[in-house]
Amino acid sequence: MTQRKRTIRSKKETKSAVARLLEGQRAFFDGGVTRDVDARLRQLTALRRAIVAGEREILAALAADLRKPAYEAYLAEIVFLYHEIDFTMKHLGRWAKPRRAGAPSILRPSENFVVPEPYGAALIIGPWNYPFQLTIAPLVGAIAAGNTAILKPSELAPATAKVIADLIGRTFDPEFVAVVTGGVDATTALLRERFDHIFFTGGTAVGRIIMEAAAKHLTPVTLELGGKSPTIVLADADIETAARKIAWGKFINAGQTCLAPDYVLVDERVRTRFVDALGRAIGNFYGDDPQASPDYARIITTRHFARLRGLMGPHAPRIGGRTDERDRYIAPTVIENVPLDDPLMREEIFGPLLPVLSVGSLDEALGIVRSMSKPLALYLFTGDRAAERRVIRETSSGAVCVNDVVIHVSNYRLPFGGVGESGMGAYHGQYSFEAFSHLKPVMKRTRLFDMPLRYPPYRGSAMNIVRRIFG
Repeated sequence: MTQRKRTIRSKKETKSAVARLLEGQRAFFDGGVTRDVDARLRQLTALRRAIVAGEREILAALAADLRKPAYEAYLAEIVFLYHEIDFTMKHLGRWAKPRRAGAPSILRPSENFVVPEPYGAALIIGPWNYPFQLTIAPLVGAIAAGNTAILKPSELAPATAKVIADLIGRTFDPEFVAVVTGGVDATTALLRERFDHIFFTGGTAVGRIIMEAAAKHLTPVTLELGGKSPTIVLADADIETAARKIAWGKFINAGQTCLAPDYVLVDERVRTRFVDALGRAIGNFYGDDPQASPDYARIITTRHFARLRGLMGPHAPRIGGRTDERDRYIAPTVIENVPLDDPLMREEIFGPLLPVLSVGSLDEALGIVRSMSKPLALYLFTGDRAAERRVIRETSSGAVCVNDVVIHVSNYRLPFGGVGESGMGAYHGQYSFEAFSHLKPVMKRTRLFDMPLRYPPYRGSAMNIVRRIFG
């Protein structure tokens, strides 16, 4: 494939350019190049090489947009993609093959298969919080399944959006993979077009807009959203370890992680110990002044900063609470005894504010969790297997992680996705391949005979015969 860079930027040209770009991708797809598994593997190899070559500029862009520490950015946004690509390339040949399926006795003899086929032209809309990884990871699945793709990175992370546009432009022919940059106007123009699949990562409110636009064309969607991921800490938990893991999962990327623990329900008997341990963990991570730490990120925009400061509102934090608007800095903050009807407990926080609530029992904790929308993840710290089984059985969430937080997302053998308001559909590993594939059933019947009982006129004896054979 030739590499001709094509990015769309200006508001004036967006609508017509998007239509032309999509038309070119459809023609390319119809040419059959992406149907070849070896061709897909070559493109995944090219993508991996491009990321390797662009590591320095990717890390610089993430630092510019979010002040992400290089180590944190490398692990969460780059290494993750290497593993995802490598795993996909290793197994793609098997995933893409027709899969044999059985048949009930009434349909024998017959041969039955499930044949994965690509949807066609995919639209991938990325978020700003992990702007590189969460835009490129779905692309891995789209390429593996044999689709073309248009990427729309978030305008709120402009440095990373530019890096994505440059990297994709250097690597792929635009009729195969292209990037559209810009703000709401660009996204609106894209959503006017008929894509064969839309993959969106972001907030629930925008997810509804995406779904409404997709419905006009009956386009299937994958929505990776968010929600208030609860954390339950029971009295038998290893309190120091639990606090350390929760503090890490909450305050990486300054809390701007869709899977971050959103609030903690801790057994009242160990609440004081737990909050003290949180304070020690935060101090160990970021020192006495987290604003001076090179390992602590910043809030993405002043608008998001103002929203978070508003959520903090009248509360007197037990830990943290310092803010600096010019630096878009909010300290790692722990707030105790937040009422359930407070905005902190009704809105997804998506920032470094952690409400900690005391509960008298697991029943009380489960009641609070079930009173809210289904979250993207639920975290539980305990050694009690019976309590673990209850939480898994009696709650609904995108995932459950026991005695840790967030890191389940890195297991590409597990599906990653939400349920209810936290999303629909799943991806990673084979689930990414299937997210961008139509699993087409194929049946091949014998030509040796044809059962006459299926055809009218239906005689009384036919029912008795069918009952004896198949009933």
